Amino acid sequence: MRASIDENIRVQEARMNPWKQINLASKGKVRFTPLGGLGEIGGNMAVLETETSAIIIDVGMSFPDETMHGVDILVPDFSYLHAIKNKIKAVVITHGHEDHIGAMPYLFKELKFPIYATPLALAMIENKFNEHGLKNDTKYFNFVTKRKQYGIGEFKIEWLHMTHSIIDACSLAIETPAGTLVHTADFKIDHTPIDGYTTDLQRYAYYGAKGVLCLFSDSTNAHKPGFTKSEAVVGKTFDTLFDLAKGRVLMSTFSSNVHRIYQAMDRGVKAGRKICVIGRSMERNVETTRALGYVDIDDKHFIEVHEVPKYSENEILIVTTGSQGETMAALNRMATDEHRHIKLKPSDTVIISASAIPGNEASVSKLMNLLIKAGVTVRYKEFGDIHVSGHAAQEEQKLILRLIQPKFFLPVHGEYNHIAQHAKTAVSCGVDERNILLMSDGDQVEITPKYLKKVKTVKTGKTYIDNQNNLTIESDVVLDRQKLAEDGIINVVAQIAQSNQKVVGKPVISTHGLVADKDDKKFAKEIEVLLETMLLNMKPEALKDHRIIENEIRGSIRKHVVRTKKRYPLIIPTIFII
Repeated sequence: MRASIDENIRVQEARMNPWKQINLASKGKVRFTPLGGLGEIGGNMAVLETETSAIIIDVGMSFPDETMHGVDILVPDFSYLHAIKNKIKAVVITHGHEDHIGAMPYLFKELKFPIYATPLALAMIENKFNEHGLKNDTKYFNFVTKRKQYGIGEFKIEWLHMTHSIIDACSLAIETPAGTLVHTADFKIDHTPIDGYTTDLQRYAYYGAKGVLCLFSDSTNAHKPGFTKSEAVVGKTFDTLFDLAKGRVLMSTFSSNVHRIYQAMDRGVKAGRKICVIGRSMERNVETTRALGYVDIDDKHFIEVHEVPKYSENEILIVTTGSQGETMAALNRMATDEHRHIKLKPSDTVIISASAIPGNEASVSKLMNLLIKAGVTVRYKEFGDIHVSGHAAQEEQKLILRLIQPKFFLPVHGEYNHIAQHAKTAVSCGVDERNILLMSDGDQVEITPKYLKKVKTVKTGKTYIDNQNNLTIESDVVLDRQKLAEDGIINVVAQIAQSNQKVVGKPVISTHGLVADKDDKKFAKEIEVLLETMLLNMKPEALKDHRIIENEIRGSIRKHVVRTKKRYPLIIPTIFII
């Protein structure tokens, strides 16, 4: 009996620590560098490299905050990729969400590498390339098959099917010279997905049993206890909402959430409604997923926007963009009565099947106010299952940790508080806390069979993009805009006589965003007196160079405004010396 107990303990120990099979004598090492997605939500991008090979994992975009005036999207800084471009073998894409593929065209305008991804992700990247005049770059596409290994440089990579809020999402199992790494990418574990394709837990268990050196796992919902609900529960909520709706139904969600869109369309068809898709990204994604066979709804159920008035109100379902309150999105234009074809009516029901992305709460609240003012019935958070997250809660994170049982753990995708919480969850699941590192963008971590350590920090940051022309906005322009918005501007135009060191006539002084209109004259007088005093105290030789005078004026006005207004405006003196 004692021998049997000892043997069972030995087997249990081996089962609970499968990573002990990894060869510790191996000299292999890899480096992992997140360039976006850590310390933030979105903008996911990372580099995995050895001495001779490197792969880029995802190339995502993120959204600006309210201080970045005139900026539509943010893309990661590609400086580090330029530094190692000669050893980069490919871009590896996990799924087709904007925060994982949105920056691809901007990367390809600077650097081009083979792209490996599933068909839907590549179709979405192709749409972006077409918009940016990169049609010929589809020759870099490599369509992957799940459960099949691909040799890329020194890596062998397998795509594992994962459930998320977009079709064809995948995790990555990467065999490296140091050992096997598993990257979950964005995930939830949905046992009843709409398409019937559940998470490939069998493959996770397979790699876990073989021994995984390091696990990288999605931390977005790390604070949420329990399980994230299945996408299927939203369909039941839609049944209720469609039954309650007497007039037109307008459903808005993320344009990439194809299963959500499909569930709404399916309910619409069953209720005898015609489907009208509005919004450029929504139209494009529906068209792409239907063309690839992911959505099976007959052409006869779809109508164009100009055909909507031909049908009764209870025969219309409008699927549209704008669930985040975006100013230019179709739903916002309808709410402000600026949409060319759709005018909201009190009989309409608007279903917002999404939650506000962090930072978008004010925009969503503003949209809600506009819709309610328009008199429509709004269905939002009062129905508990009107939206479910695409990210794993704690119990799903634990399941992945237990299937993989890694030696090292690096929580990814999320703000610092999310990855710190995910680390605590990992410790509760048996990962040694000394084998966990909390990373920020730019931290380069070296992984070997024996140790995990931060070795250096590389340059990271964001490039500002204006969506109207798909061009970069330089950072100094954004800083100037912030300065103008916060502190205003002072313009001074004056003629100065060298002979007597005085202003000729009256200087023209104008301000914007600094003093109220009624105080303009008083402020202008203060600056005028300041100029006269400053000029009389200047050395005569300094008056020969207008640049010296302008700098002196700028300095004097700045001191005066800081002292009296506690502001740091942009000061633009224009001086003519006569």
